[in-house]
Order: sequence, then C-alpha cells, then structure tokens
Amino acid sequence: MPDARILPPDIEIARGCKMHRVGDIAAKLDIPGDALHWYGNDKAKISLDFYRCRRDAPSGKLVLMTAVNPTPSGEGKTTTSIGLCDALNRIGKQAAVCLREPSIGPCFGMKGGAAGGGYAQVVPMEDINLHFTGDIHAIERAHNLLAACLDNHIHHANELHFDPRRIVWKRVVDMNDRALRNVIVGLGGVSNAFPHESGFEITVASEVMAIFCLAESLTDLKERLGRIIVGYTRKREPITAADLGVHGAMTVLLKDALKPNLVQTLEGNPAIIHGGPFANIAHGCNSVIATKLALRQAEYTITEAGFGADLGAEKFLNIKCRKAGMRPDAVVIVATVRALKLHGGVPLKDLTKPNVEALDRGIENLKKHIENVYRFGLPVVVALNHFSTDTDEEIQFIQDKVAYLAVPVVKADHWTRGGEGTEELARAVVDVAENKKTDFQLLYPDSCSLWQKVGIICREIYGATDVLADKRLRAKFQHLQDAGYGDLPVCMAKTQYSLSTDPGLVGRPTRFDVPLRDVQVSAGAGFVVVLTGDVMTMPGLPKAPVAQQIDIDEHENVVGLF
Repeated sequence: MPDARILPPDIEIARGCKMHRVGDIAAKLDIPGDALHWYGNDKAKISLDFYRCRRDAPSGKLVLMTAVNPTPSGEGKTTTSIGLCDALNRIGKQAAVCLREPSIGPCFGMKGGAAGGGYAQVVPMEDINLHFTGDIHAIERAHNLLAACLDNHIHHANELHFDPRRIVWKRVVDMNDRALRNVIVGLGGVSNAFPHESGFEITVASEVMAIFCLAESLTDLKERLGRIIVGYTRKREPITAADLGVHGAMTVLLKDALKPNLVQTLEGNPAIIHGGPFANIAHGCNSVIATKLALRQAEYTITEAGFGADLGAEKFLNIKCRKAGMRPDAVVIVATVRALKLHGGVPLKDLTKPNVEALDRGIENLKKHIENVYRFGLPVVVALNHFSTDTDEEIQFIQDKVAYLAVPVVKADHWTRGGEGTEELARAVVDVAENKKTDFQLLYPDSCSLWQKVGIICREIYGATDVLADKRLRAKFQHLQDAGYGDLPVCMAKTQYSLSTDPGLVGRPTRFDVPLRDVQVSAGAGFVVVLTGDVMTMPGLPKAPVAQQIDIDEHENVVGLF
C-alpha cells in the first residue's frame, strides 16, 4: 500500500463508510431479493437456485488480477482489484469484483487484514476478515468430521483394512500454529482409538477447500468429496471418503457455505467473496460458482489469483480454467516501484530513495511474469500501484523498459483516491479486453505425464534449469501415473517470494534447479499436489504476531486489525 502517513488506518476508513443495504447491491447485478439469504443488512448469500437458473445467461468479460512476486514492501493486488471494479463502474461499465475469503490465521499472524486498503476496500471489513458468514468454519468442520470418522472406523474393527502407517488425511484448523504440524493421535489406551502419526494443516490448504472452490453444484460437491483418498490398505489400495460413507454428511455441513457471499466496495459496488485457498500451497482462486455467477450478471468481472503470476495465475489458468471451461479476456499484473527496487537488491529501509540501477534489475521480475502470461496467449496490462515516494522518472523508466513487450503500463492511485484514481487503468483494461485478440491456450495438455507437467511448469514458468527428485519420489510419480491420475493437472506448492524455491532469490534468478519434496493426489479436487523446497501447509506465527495489536473497545469497535 502507499504511504500510510497520509491516510487514516484502513479500519477507520472502512468504519466511516455508509454502507448500502445488500439488497440494493444485489439489484445492481439484477439479482432479485428472493434470491438472497440475508446476514444482517450488509451481507447476504446468493441462492444456488438462482445460480442454476442463470446457467445459460451470456458471459461478460473476465479480468484476472495477478502480480509480481510479493515482497515485504507490498504490491496491493486485492486493493487494485477493488479499485479497478470501482473505476469500471465510474466509466459506465457494470462491474463486480470476485475475491477470496481471508483466512483468520494470517490476519492474526503477519499479514493483517485482507479486504483491500485505503479507499479501495470491501466492507464490512471487520466481518470479512474475521468469521464472515462461517464458510471457512464449515469447511473445517467437514474436513475434521472425515478425520474423526476415519479414526473411529479403525477403532471399531477396521473393516476397510486401513494400514495405520498409510493414513494420509490430517486435521485442519484456521490458525497459524506450527506446534500442530506433526502430532500423534490416539494416545491413552485402547478406549482412545489406535495411536498413529498425524498432523494439522491450515484450513485453507484442505482438499475440502479446493473441492469447495471447484464444485459447481451440491451434487458435484458430494461426488468430489466422496473421491477424497484418506488412506491406504497394506496392499496400497486407496480408501476414500465414500468408502467410509461420510461424504453425504460432509455435504450437509457445506450446503449453506456453498452459496456465494455478496458484499460491497466502499463505493457501493458489488463484491462476491467466496472460498479462500492459498496459492503457495493450493490453487489460490475463489470459487467457480462465484466467478461464473458474476460473469452471468456483470459486464466485467475482476477476479484475483493469489501471490505472483508464477503461482496464482498459473494455477488459475491451468487448473481453474481447465476445469471450469473459462478464460480471461485480459490479465492485469500489479507491481510497485518499491517492490521492483527490492527485487533489484535494495534493502527495505532504502526503498524510498531513487535507484535506477536496482530498478533496472528488478524489472526483470516483472518482464518474466509478462512473458509467462503471454505463453497462455492472453493480453496484459501492468498496473503500477502508486506510492507517494514514486517519481515520474521511475515510472517512465519502467514504461520504457517494457515497451518492447507492447504492454500498457498505467499508474493507479486507488489507495488514496478510490475508483477515481484508477480510471486510466480501467480504460486501458477495457481497450485491451475489447480490442486485443486472445489466443488462450493451456500450458500443457492432459496427455502429458505428471513428471512432464512438473518439468514444463518449472522450466517455462519459473525459468529453472532442472527438476530434482530422488529415486523414491520418482517412483511415487510413476505409481500415481499408473494408478490413472496422469491426466490430472499439477498444483505446485512453492514459496511465493521467488520464481525459484529459494525465497532469498529475488528478481529473475537463473541457473537454478527445483528440488521436489513430495507428491500427493487430491482426487476429489482433481489435481496432483507437488511439494517443493521447504514450503509448509501449516504456517507459523512471527515473533510479534498481529494478534498482539488487535483489541476491542467498550463500544465493540475492533482496533488494530489493519
């Protein structure tokens, strides 16, 4: 975000917003009042019946928001998405923004709130960042119901012949808690189930979350949940949630959560927020239902994919678009002068000082992301999220350096000016979406082997020299291939801070290899997860978590959330 000294805290700006009744927001998308399930005056869920009845409606334009590799200086992808939505509406386009639901863990950990910032936010900001409408809680409950029924089945005779050494279904909690990464369950004697190794992942890394975001109906959701592999027999035969007979109960827990959530931006424009998988350890996109509903009801839909284009955008295009049969009409890559200087080697404390040499080096990261989007045959606009310390010379330097790629580079000042500060970006996006030819193509076909798919992503998207895996892991790849999962897309779990697997390699690293740690199938979600480096599916808290700053006053006003 830009210089925080010139604006009040985000939470004060959000609290000062006069919100419209959510029924009025729905009317802007031609959603009738009887299609809403109200959560107070400012939040509502949209019925699945309405979603189904709009199945054959014409589709509007889809704009994908992505970014350079994130840095501690901040890029502002969510904020830019919201600012662009407001700006499109200001210039006469009917637009909605589709975002992911924030995970409570990062909100209380290092990241703080995740509902935008400055004068480009979605509201009610406090609710969205905390419990919202309970979707993530429902996903957590469904996931842990399956874990409890699994252990109960083994306790009562184990008729499915689980091998306790090969149970792969852990538990989840929506909190950063490194102490739970590896645990032993079932201690305390024969009345407390069979002891075995297990662990916790953060809820947004759950396969249930991935399924939730890719399912298009309750029937689809139930079928996908039933395909979840929870463990194996001693003969290494898979055992699923359907074998345990609990996928129906899991669906019951998720039936209300599957309805997308409608809220609003500070400027009273529609925002659909639904689902929240991380992009460094999952596929990083909001729900297919939310995106398709917005496309049917709005002229323009802006949706974001988590972290940089090497993670979120790659997965949006190779997984979500492949599964849901959609494609973007334009891609916006968010960058900041500060972030590019950091990618060029400038320390965080010196980012406000002009440094053309470092900026020149850091622009290589931006160029790589532009080239990666071009590999999918999609047009690109670069949004420079403006900070008060940026100079006109630095902005012009960036524009000159990427001119050969024929990409519009537009300054956006939504953080301080809302939609008004993003109108130039909105016009550039409309021009690209309506006039530039798209030739969308997936990075790899289904027919490639899993090993080939990993190699294509690592070499083409990351720029790696080679992919490293020991004999045991290569055999595991082959086993999944032979078991019939070879036609699934690959979901890479990798650090978000670098194109490589080393978070310290900023900019555009070269001559590096990608070490693989493990591979596992998410049969219900319909992709294969490949873990690289030391990326964790359960984050930890920093030394001074944001939770130490969050409080509430006697008037029930939350403070310190962001």
